[in-house]
Amino acid sequence: MSRSLKAQLLLLLATFIWGSTFVVVKAAFQFASPLVFTAIRMALATVILILIFRKSVIHLTRPSLAAGAGVGALLFLGYAFQSTGLKLTTPSKSAFLSSSSAVMVPLFLAIFWRARIHPWRMAGIATAFAGLFLMTVPGRPGAIADLAKVNQGDVLTILAAIAFAFQIIVVGRATRRFSFQQIVTVQIGVMALLLALSVPLGETPHLQLSPTLVAAVVACAAFPTALSFGVQAWAQQFTPATHTALIFMLEPVFAWLTSMIVTKERLGLRTGAGALLILAGILLSQLLGGASHLESEAAARSAPG
Repeated sequence: MSRSLKAQLLLLLATFIWGSTFVVVKAAFQFASPLVFTAIRMALATVILILIFRKSVIHLTRPSLAAGAGVGALLFLGYAFQSTGLKLTTPSKSAFLSSSSAVMVPLFLAIFWRARIHPWRMAGIATAFAGLFLMTVPGRPGAIADLAKVNQGDVLTILAAIAFAFQIIVVGRATRRFSFQQIVTVQIGVMALLLALSVPLGETPHLQLSPTLVAAVVACAAFPTALSFGVQAWAQQFTPATHTALIFMLEPVFAWLTSMIVTKERLGLRTGAGALLILAGILLSQLLGGASHLESEAAARSAPG
């Protein structure tokens, strides 16, 4: 088996893990409040990453620590919004809405960094935003939208996607200057610390030890965080960015399939159309819009792992 094929299969496995994590996290919220759960799993993930990347971590410098901390702060916002939103929405909707960060990256690069946007990329952004509208704003007889019935969890998840998009941009710049191992370890550690500090401010803490919670914490820390990000770091050395982006597009699909099998969740006609438009927008942006390496990373950051 060639390295390229092995890399693509491993990326597919990582994408499946990211997608299926939404259902696991949703189940864990029965026993722990969102910020408490996420803080615990990220603290454990930090320990795992330190053990894996210890040779690189011991050579941390002040500039690399500062860069990783900045990325971690953005990641904290993304996961805080996403975890809180997931408690109020469904796993598949959370996955599809989070994946919209892939088309937000070029938009923010154009707005804040004056990057040029290819016309096909603009078409992809417009298509994805139409999908976001259909997924988050319910319709009503005689009107295309009923703003009074917008789910708060969906709004929080879109805010998470915005934070993830900025994190993707910043981490892309940081890893050009410092080792990926240092940045990923520091960002997860800083995120865990900020989550722990925000618990009293952002929610009423709740923690009930149970086999389900323990299994979810260990599984989410080990597989979608430490293992999958490590796999991504290795595999993308041997896989074209466009191929990687297309594989990552399957993440919300895996989330929807897992949720359908485990929780019997079904997407309605309007929600399903929105999901398809989001995927179509990402596809247009990645295949025809000359997507950059940063954009190819986008879908990988949308999972709660």
